[in-house]
Amino acid sequence: MQQKILDSVEEAIEVITGLRRHVATLEHCAQDITDCFLAGGKLLIAGNGGSLCDAMHFAEELTGFFRQKRPALPALALADPGHLSCVGNDVGFEHVFSRGVEAFGKKGDIFIALTTSGRSENLVRALKTAKKMGLKTLTFLGKGGGTLKGQADLELLIEADVHSDRIQEAHMTAIHILIEMVEHLMFGKAAAHLGAENVACVG
Repeated sequence: MQQKILDSVEEAIEVITGLRRHVATLEHCAQDITDCFLAGGKLLIAGNGGSLCDAMHFAEELTGFFRQKRPALPALALADPGHLSCVGNDVGFEHVFSRGVEAFGKKGDIFIALTTSGRSENLVRALKTAKKMGLKTLTFLGKGGGTLKGQADLELLIEADVHSDRIQEAHMTAIHILIEMVEHLMFGKAAAHLGAENVACVG
């Protein structure tokens, strides 16, 4: 059992270490998200299952707090159960996220899709809707990237041949790094020393 645990730890480390290949992409993503917030835009984030939980985590770290006291930043996970069950029941689960983008998205916002397979039809449709509406798009993908590979303005593809849980762990690490960089770009050392009440509100 201990060896199996060690093997799992090593596998997790190897997959997350692969983020070193994506430093430029993470930098670009952090800058785009920062620019979006400074221009009064917001993030719309979606995923299925564990990836939806990661989408909620992503949004919560921005609307709440991460490492600094600073103003709340506008991010919304498309996770409302009333909406998901209504749209899923009335027209089909493949429409649940595209309807969310239609309801809340506007030009200048960023739509973020989290998916380990890249093949979820509800995310494929949501990305198409976001692009038609003038939103920037970002995908967090796994394995071969699936249908969504190459479809977004920016993508972070974890290509390791592992189970979805390992890909989600790498996605979550990347998300935390992005939030850290956004806080650095927007507030720098000032927010850490002065507190949120002394930092101009954004949006």
